[in-house]
Amino acid sequence: MTNRYESPLSSRYASEYMLNLFSSDTRYSTWRRLWVSLAKAEHALGLPVTESQIAELEAHTTDIDYECVAAREKEVRHDVMAHVYAYGQAAPSAAGIIHLGATSCYVTDNADLIIYRDALRYLRAELLVVLENLSRFAEKYKAMPTLGYTHYQPAQLVTVGKRATLWMQDFLSDLNEIDFAIENIKLLGCRGTTGTEASFVELFEGDTARIDEMNQMICRDFGFDECFDVAGQTYPRKVDSRILNALSSIAQSAYRMANDIRLLQHDRQVEEPFEKNQIGSSAMAYKRNPMRSERICSLSRYLMTDAMNAPMTASTQWLERTLDDSANRRISMPEGFLCADAVIRLCQNVTDGLHVNEKIVEKTVREYLPFIATENLMMEAVKRGGNRQEIHEIIRKCSMEATAKMKNGEECDLTARLAAEPTFGMSEAEINALLEPSKYIGRCPEQVDAFLAKVKPLLEGVDGSSAEINL
Repeated sequence: MTNRYESPLSSRYASEYMLNLFSSDTRYSTWRRLWVSLAKAEHALGLPVTESQIAELEAHTTDIDYECVAAREKEVRHDVMAHVYAYGQAAPSAAGIIHLGATSCYVTDNADLIIYRDALRYLRAELLVVLENLSRFAEKYKAMPTLGYTHYQPAQLVTVGKRATLWMQDFLSDLNEIDFAIENIKLLGCRGTTGTEASFVELFEGDTARIDEMNQMICRDFGFDECFDVAGQTYPRKVDSRILNALSSIAQSAYRMANDIRLLQHDRQVEEPFEKNQIGSSAMAYKRNPMRSERICSLSRYLMTDAMNAPMTASTQWLERTLDDSANRRISMPEGFLCADAVIRLCQNVTDGLHVNEKIVEKTVREYLPFIATENLMMEAVKRGGNRQEIHEIIRKCSMEATAKMKNGEECDLTARLAAEPTFGMSEAEINALLEPSKYIGRCPEQVDAFLAKVKPLLEGVDGSSAEINL
């Protein structure tokens, strides 16, 4: 425990990988790696940077003296220059060439882009685990009839597995958005104070081809194909909007699935995992609350709201740059990633242990099936010589009477009422013979098979699992 505030995303919800990725060590060691990359490129392209200076810089990319940085920043009020100073103290022979020709955004923005790309790749892999869990669930229950709902009112039958494919389809859409975000992240490169590369025109004595080669070398060092075609001092903040939109999209899908599970758990049809010694309520010992699904919804709400920060920042960038983006991005971007990580981990946990109370599902189907089957019953009665309009009226009248009894707490007696109508022309046994749930699920099993076949190539090599979470 600590006597200082700590974000619940770091203390309770996010993974170690994501916490490490957005740590100070990763951020500032990436700054140093960027300075090394710049020095290497400048050396290779003929600027006065020596191999021994580069070697000394490379030897000190991770041993950051944060006390030195803090003391210097207190003096100069500039975080990047404080780190330049501390790096120079660690690598004195190279102190004079660190940051040569660069502006602060060379390290701040490029490091952010590197970290965001790696974070998106990680989330993509984690989302595939959710999809794998759901694919196994959908396959298992693809033909199990269950009551469908429209407006949260009883509707035609679907299957338990088919419903899971609706959730999967949403997550697949999110996967596409993540892929698009990853594919369109470019590096800022080293573009100077207003994006004109003027400092390098001077350093390379007008040889612009060497400037382009320098930026390509830096891109290659960090696994990027290219820099943005043009830039001001910063990379385009539209990139942040695209990223947070993708994370928000995950939150929307997760919320929808978790909310469905909460509704189904209320009806005792489907339940999220519940540990042997888990306590559902401090007062009501019998409770089995869907707390993990509730947490998914809670965190997803935050993430959807957090995504509003990036478009507001992107829309208010003045000319070549303004600094009112900095404090907002320091909070909204890492917290967005940590929150998305937490949401996906919870989704992994819930989908890996989702339990179907099959007897309850079957009982619910049986309760409503006589109403659902009335159209088929009408067709059968007509085939036996009945008048369609007269049969329709009989079904309408008997349905209203049966519904009234059910609202009074009594059992559904629709089939008995229909059989008692001479004009209907069918006995109760004949009616019940037509009430086989599998006759009313349409193409659900076929639809699940076709959908899973399409998804299967994406999930090859993915092991479904349950993430360890703090309850």
